[in-house]
Amino acid sequence: MSDQIKFIVDNLNKEPFRKNYNLITFDSLEPMQLLQILNDVLAEIDPKQVVDIREEMPEHTAKRMLSLLGILKYKPPGNATDMSTFRQGLVIGSKPVIYPVLHWLLQRTNELKKRAYLARFLIKLEVPSEFLQDETVADTNKQYEELMEAFKTLHKECEQLKTSGFSTAEIRRDISAMEDEKDQLIKRVERLKKRVETVQNHQRMLKIARQLRVEKEREEFLAQQKQEQKNQLFHAVQRLQRVQNQLKSMRHAAADAKPESLMKRLEEEIKFNSYMVTEKFPKELESKKKELHFLQKVVSEPAMGHSDLLELESNINEINTQINQLIEKKMMRNEPIEGKLSLYRQQASIISRKKEGKAEELQEAKEKLASLEREVSVKTNQTREFDGTEVLKGDEFKRYVSKLRSKSTVFKKKHQIIAEFKAEFGLLQRTEELLKQRHENIQHQLRTIEEKKGISGYSYTQEELERVSALKSEVDEMKGRTLDDMSEMVKKLNSLVSEKKSALAPVIKELRQLRQKCQTAYHSHHKEMYPSYHQSQIIQLSSSFHIIKSEGYLSHINIFISVFCRVEKALC
Repeated sequence: MSDQIKFIVDNLNKEPFRKNYNLITFDSLEPMQLLQILNDVLAEIDPKQVVDIREEMPEHTAKRMLSLLGILKYKPPGNATDMSTFRQGLVIGSKPVIYPVLHWLLQRTNELKKRAYLARFLIKLEVPSEFLQDETVADTNKQYEELMEAFKTLHKECEQLKTSGFSTAEIRRDISAMEDEKDQLIKRVERLKKRVETVQNHQRMLKIARQLRVEKEREEFLAQQKQEQKNQLFHAVQRLQRVQNQLKSMRHAAADAKPESLMKRLEEEIKFNSYMVTEKFPKELESKKKELHFLQKVVSEPAMGHSDLLELESNINEINTQINQLIEKKMMRNEPIEGKLSLYRQQASIISRKKEGKAEELQEAKEKLASLEREVSVKTNQTREFDGTEVLKGDEFKRYVSKLRSKSTVFKKKHQIIAEFKAEFGLLQRTEELLKQRHENIQHQLRTIEEKKGISGYSYTQEELERVSALKSEVDEMKGRTLDDMSEMVKKLNSLVSEKKSALAPVIKELRQLRQKCQTAYHSHHKEMYPSYHQSQIIQLSSSFHIIKSEGYLSHINIFISVFCRVEKALC
């Protein structure tokens, strides 16, 4: 609110008000003074509002201000209940009501001046239908509407001329330059005529040149016709594509849709087309006819001078004064029925305008849809020419989109997990750096303390001793594990040997008996059959048997086998 008051005071102190207020004096103004300031601002926008409110009834003041604010399209804040509060506050000069109005008016004074000026000529006087049955009133009303349309066109032209940047001095300079150029061209043509007259057969050459010019013009005309035919062919091809797309869409809709939906869509289209044919197009046609009639009238009339314009302005002012007087009389009557009827008429006109706007929006949407369908068909043809694949449609495209969405969700989750890991890695890395820095600081402090105490290198020696003791404990543990493994292996071998001994004991016993029998049989047989056998071999065999007997282990079975082979060889 303070910024709002400051803005109002600053603008009131400037031209054309020059009030010389400050925040305190302005805030201490009486309600009548505030209303007078509001009336002065409105009078600056519309000069007809120059009134001393002390000489005017409060009801008339409120009506006049409300009507002007309605013309200026001021929208009070709030709903319908706040509107009654706004009217009451405007009558009594309440500050919470006056301040926002002043702020809104002073923000856009130039725009509101233009709107108020146009409202004098463009607010249409609603004539009841029963009065329009009179021919004089109907003709006057028609003439009034024509004058209003003429004012609109003249105002647009005036604004265009104002914004175009042309001036009379520039136009005069251009006209004088064009006249000079025209004189120069006339002189040049005369010189060329004199020069050509001296040439033989100049008439025949002029005729040939004229024929050449005619043929060139004909060539240009034929080229223009060719271009027009190309354009017509292009438009025909586009129309054919559009009709084909419509046929395709209709077939698709007929294949997928039900009879109820088709009937409903057809009813909507029929309603829209009937509205366009019965209401919108006739109004547009009537407005175009009026505009054409007005333009024909303007063309048929002679050129108007300054005095004619002044006369038209005076006539317009008189008609406006008459209109304003009729409006004031109507407001003075204050008949509730007429007020209700005007309210209903206003609502009906608003609804009709909204309906027209929605119909235009629907038409634009249909045109935009048709253009987009054409673009889609062109793009599909291009893609088909490029890679030969069809564009996904309908359920396939939905499945593709759902697949992409699922993949995108998975990607987002994985990306979020990666981001969390990266953040955690960065945090751990930073923690590691801090701990390393802290360790270095502690080591530096420890070295300084050791140097002060005269035991430098103590911590390093302690660390080395701890490291060596750790290594020694590891080696001792490995040795212990090795000894345990060796003892376990020895036990296994002893148990295996004992098992083998117990398994071979009866065999060895039987072998001893056989050995004794073999020795006795051998000696007796050898003495009888081989008396000349060398004594050394017998001694060797007997020593071998003694070795087997002395050892008594199955591990020396190879020796027994070799001895047996020798015996067999000797026997052979």
